[in-house]
Amino acid sequence: MTLQEYDYARESPSKLAASCLLLALTMKNLGGWTPTLEYYSGYSAQDLHPLVKRLNFLLTYQPRDKLNAVRSKYSHRVFFEVAKVTPMDMLKLEEILTNS
Repeated sequence: MTLQEYDYARESPSKLAASCLLLALTMKNLGGWTPTLEYYSGYSAQDLHPLVKRLNFLLTYQPRDKLNAVRSKYSHRVFFEVAKVTPMDMLKLEEILTNS
């Protein structure tokens, strides 16, 4: 989704990928940012928090009238229906990130 958003063009691809991973781990309650992830990505969890919040905001307030083909494609079980995943509540995300 960030490929169609100009605001994300200035982010480094590695930081964007790491932030997406942290958001996915948090959304699925699969744990947080481990020392191994920090070592191999080069980013601490604190480095990623602002971008994770922006990504969740993008998921929460995405326009429903645009990019229907992409949303339809990723709503299929072949892609694990990731387009149907409910974004996190912004306050709950903030609390989890602060406590991790």
